[in-house]
Amino acid sequence: MSVVLGIDPGTATLGWGLVREHGSDLSLVGCGAIRTPAHSPLHERLLAIHTELNELLHRHRPAALAVEKLFFTKNVTTGIAVAHARGVVLLVAAQAGLPIAEFTPMEVKQTLTGYGGADKQQMQTMVRLLLGLTDVPRPDDAADAVAVAICYHRLARYRQLADASGDS
Repeated sequence: MSVVLGIDPGTATLGWGLVREHGSDLSLVGCGAIRTPAHSPLHERLLAIHTELNELLHRHRPAALAVEKLFFTKNVTTGIAVAHARGVVLLVAAQAGLPIAEFTPMEVKQTLTGYGGADKQQMQTMVRLLLGLTDVPRPDDAADAVAVAICYHRLARYRQLADASGDS
């Protein structure tokens, strides 16, 4: 039974999701978002993310951390802010000695839906179905983080099956 912490990085809102694997079944341990005040200086926002992530790690003791890779958008300022948050996430995971996996948004979409161009609604539906949930995790950032954790588990399972069959 391994628990993976999935992260959807952001400076204003950082989504997190904890997903447990038990055999071939997945279950949601918890999810949420770390929100930082927009008016706060960047260093204070990053410190808040650092502090809350450390608390999550100590409370839940995940076996690994999976984080969405940065993809560049037209808004460079947003991309830089997300990069700052990713840096804090990677630092916290490294300090805790956790294995780290990074996935592009397209990899997460492909793994969960079979289509790398899936929209947000399709992704949220798959998260709900794969975990047997009544409702989609909220906020959206948390649902995205849960999807990243599911991606980690699914790709790890595929690697195990390939290794077992000698098709690596």
